[in-house]
Amino acid sequence: MQDTQQCPDCKRINEVLSRVGDRWSVLVIISLSQYGTLRFNELKRNLGISQRMLSRTLRELERDGLVNRTQYPTIPPKVEYTLTPLGESFREPVAELGNWALENLATIDTAREEYDVSAERQKAG
Repeated sequence: MQDTQQCPDCKRINEVLSRVGDRWSVLVIISLSQYGTLRFNELKRNLGISQRMLSRTLRELERDGLVNRTQYPTIPPKVEYTLTPLGESFREPVAELGNWALENLATIDTAREEYDVSAERQKAG
């Protein structure tokens, strides 16, 4: 077990990375960085995410100071989401991660196929 004296901030780092590293958070950040301000249903449509999961993700991103929620007193209520300055600073690392994923999709697919074939052989034999 790791001694917390070796990495006193590891728990906090893990907390932040687990929040901002989940796929929906990353995809929300990418969407808002590409399109700027978006309404809830626009995000939902763009991402193909359930209403419950999007609500939860946006709440967590807002709590962490990455996303700003603006509600307008209209009927029906209009709510828009934008990146905060902290969220903007997170754009570049997220974009790099997204680009890396796109550039390596074929290699990852090949590795998965090879692994699956090997695993099936081990099961059979």
